[in-house]
Amino acid sequence: MKVLITGGAGYIGSNTALKFLQKNFDVTIIDNLSTGSKDLIPKKATFLKSDISDENKIQKLFNKNNFDIVIHLAAFTRVGESVKYPKKYFHNNYQKSKIFFNLCAKNKINKIIFSSTGSVYGNVDKKNILEDEITSPINPYSKSKVMVEEYLKEFKKKKINVCILRYFNVAGADFLLRSGLKSNPDNLIKAICEYVTGKKKEMIVNGNNFNTKDGTTIRDYIHVTDLAEMHYIVAKYLIKMRKKSIFEIFNCGYGRGFSVLDIICEIEKIIKKKIKYKIGPARKGDVSISVANSDKFKKKFNWLPKYNSLKIILKSALIWEKYNKKE
Repeated sequence: MKVLITGGAGYIGSNTALKFLQKNFDVTIIDNLSTGSKDLIPKKATFLKSDISDENKIQKLFNKNNFDIVIHLAAFTRVGESVKYPKKYFHNNYQKSKIFFNLCAKNKINKIIFSSTGSVYGNVDKKNILEDEITSPINPYSKSKVMVEEYLKEFKKKKINVCILRYFNVAGADFLLRSGLKSNPDNLIKAICEYVTGKKKEMIVNGNNFNTKDGTTIRDYIHVTDLAEMHYIVAKYLIKMRKKSIFEIFNCGYGRGFSVLDIICEIEKIIKKKIKYKIGPARKGDVSISVANSDKFKKKFNWLPKYNSLKIILKSALIWEKYNKKE
């Protein structure tokens, strides 16, 4: 079986590639390395340095390969940056994705997994968000993802099967230290680990006036290895599917929310030391609470996560940070 992963030099993409290689798939990665790292690309994967909108390069790749499935992760993902540069995000995440997906359709690639985000729901006053909740994105990053989702709905007419995976907060690292998060200023756990390991001089909490138990934002954290497994499960499902024109959406999370201060407290227990932090201004585009209801995925695939533990998530992230060289 052959899988094509766009954005495979990134954090989630490289972990997903490792999972498919473990399952004996032939893995090809496309990445322009604008935010990805060549160091994260698995050695056994075939790598093409290219933008997903480079029609000549992508067409040549399709001419040489018959891919069973495409997993599209390539995107800019920083909420704060998207607020500052919305056009950049709409162009990269939406316009380029359209070009890429049209090439897939032209080459009769009819099984697609799209990497979306739980932030498409916006501010939802519920403990657990279901997939049928109306999308209400409050930042350009999330809106760009909704636009791609809407575009892919039209692919039903082209007899293409699509699964949307809406990630909540992805964290942790590969336990064999083959992949982890290299850099992302918007990632809370990354920032804490950098502070604990001396890579950052101060720890800033972005706002404490949200409508939550302690005033800080609440998020649902899923271990990246479990998320990679979810991609593999969905890929198997699509590859075996004979029916055409499927469009399904799945939340990817654990259904438990932790505040920023919860995370800091748990890290303090691990390192057995207090963390000094400062309260800074809230970031524009941040929602107060974002917690998944992932029952749909669990029931459909009879799946239980292996690493549903905040302690495991944080320990693996901290070990990776100590191992990973300073950016």
